[in-house]
Amino acid sequence: MEELRAQRGFETIAYGVNVDDQGDFRPGQKAAQLHHVSAPLLAAGLTKMEIRELARNASLRIWDKPASACLSSRIEYGRPVTREALGVVEQGEDAIRALGFRQFRVRHHGDIVRIEIAREEMERALNPAMAAEFTRIFKSLGFKFVALDLEGFRSGSMNSLLPAENLHRRAS
Repeated sequence: MEELRAQRGFETIAYGVNVDDQGDFRPGQKAAQLHHVSAPLLAAGLTKMEIRELARNASLRIWDKPASACLSSRIEYGRPVTREALGVVEQGEDAIRALGFRQFRVRHHGDIVRIEIAREEMERALNPAMAAEFTRIFKSLGFKFVALDLEGFRSGSMNSLLPAENLHRRAS
């Protein structure tokens, strides 16, 4: 990103962290701080709901777009975050989006992919034909096992594996 910033003559790189993102374990926030990435929504004290309302009032077509955290948040903790792993997650999420699902996450656990689908879309995901399509997609991406998480989509679900002392810290 730094190379692109310099090539295009931008002064700063900015990202969309906001007030609601501060109460959870988010390694990307630390990385952003280390690389002097600007957080204008956080600096303005805006919450996700306030940002959506401002976007709706400005007639932005993406005002109700589902949240989409950094792709590295899809890789299980302790596993190296590589371009290949990120690419597989991105391809998998693109494929699920192409199937018409709106709120979901692809979680990379090595040979296992864990697919989280929003509860309101779960019935469609549980259809045997759809299960076969998930299997086809993710086995073609190199996964040996394909799992549909019956708890559904949960933002930050990977954090359930972390010790309590790593959670609910405030970014400095």
